Amino acid sequence: MSAKAGQQTGKEAAKSLNREAMQVLEQEALNKRMGEIQHKIMVLSGKGGVGKSTVAANLAITLALDGYHMGLLDIDFHGPSIPKLLGIEDRVPRMGQGTIQPIEMSANLKVMSMGFLLSAQDLAVIWRGPLKMGAIKQFLKDVEWGKLDYLIIDSPPGTGDEPLSVAQLIPNIDGAIVVTSPQDLSVIDVRKSITFCRQVSVPVLGVIENMSGLVCPHCGREIQVFKKGGGERMAMEMNVPFLGSIPIDPQLVEASDKGVPFVSEYSKTETAKAFEGVVQTLLVGMGESHGKETLPPETKSERSAPQKKETSSLKIAIPVSQGKLAAHFGHSQQFALVEAEGGQIKKTTLATPPPHEPGALPRWLHEQGAQVIIAGGMGRRAQGHFESQGIQVVIGAASLTPEELVRGYLDGTLEMGENICDH
Repeated sequence: MSAKAGQQTGKEAAKSLNREAMQVLEQEALNKRMGEIQHKIMVLSGKGGVGKSTVAANLAITLALDGYHMGLLDIDFHGPSIPKLLGIEDRVPRMGQGTIQPIEMSANLKVMSMGFLLSAQDLAVIWRGPLKMGAIKQFLKDVEWGKLDYLIIDSPPGTGDEPLSVAQLIPNIDGAIVVTSPQDLSVIDVRKSITFCRQVSVPVLGVIENMSGLVCPHCGREIQVFKKGGGERMAMEMNVPFLGSIPIDPQLVEASDKGVPFVSEYSKTETAKAFEGVVQTLLVGMGESHGKETLPPETKSERSAPQKKETSSLKIAIPVSQGKLAAHFGHSQQFALVEAEGGQIKKTTLATPPPHEPGALPRWLHEQGAQVIIAGGMGRRAQGHFESQGIQVVIGAASLTPEELVRGYLDGTLEMGENICDH
């Protein structure tokens, strides 16, 4: 080997070592930044047009309204829609000394998107994979997120460079939420997102079925525009949690076009309540309590019992067997529906439930107007199904008559034991 060739080889080796050292330092800086964030969640969909960004934005806002310190990162470089959805597309992040300040939409919500960095909204980003990975690394490493409870990462459709980069870069990512619409064409493509997560060792936290029915504003009947239930069936078939359904709401479209946060401006709508139910189910599945409460770490059911209920009217569902509480809600042939008003029992009726299938009983009880279910035992996934329908779950009750249980619940003396269900 000539001296010149030896020098060239030495220079290449030195460059390679420098690159490796820089990569190590960058990863250490990224790990440190991500270490300040308690939970990191990707929002994925194998299909475009299912409302993934709308879901990601409203989940982040719902959690922020519940008191969690949130970050929302938009890594859809070719179609960044988060700034428009939130009405902050004119904001510009401050930069300096290798750091980027995210846009603070509220005290509890910080946002970062490529959309903030484009000089014009119709400017196209034409990048290949390495540039995308570099930008994602910079957003994770250099954006001063600070201490957050959750970072929601909105990914573009498909299973390409962007979600793969996130899966590879973020240490100990909590998992992914997969968004679909109900029709078969969407579900077939979205299945690939679940397979992708399994191949890159990212846990699937659950499936959300968006655009799930439309409630007619005139007659109140539900119209199944894109069918219904496809996302829930897919979740069951692929053995992943189902987080809930989000109905179509014209006000959601209007709010998105105007850049108005839907769940805060239209909090009383069924769609906003559905987002809240999805968040509750997600938090239960992650072992979190709902809301940043400064209370002792008991279970929700244990906290809900000792408080006297002042609700003017209430309907409480109780699974019964031989006139008393059935040990498990799914093994009951009848439900007692106890109506109370002003803290007093007014009426008790017995109703026969539909066959016990995942999600069927919560939907049926929601249709019956139930706001609370008192049970002896109930699995975590079932609790999530009830909460997604806006039904409060109280578990660990003793085998008493429905009236005895409701009186104890209303006056705050209901004694709760352990949840006898372990699935």
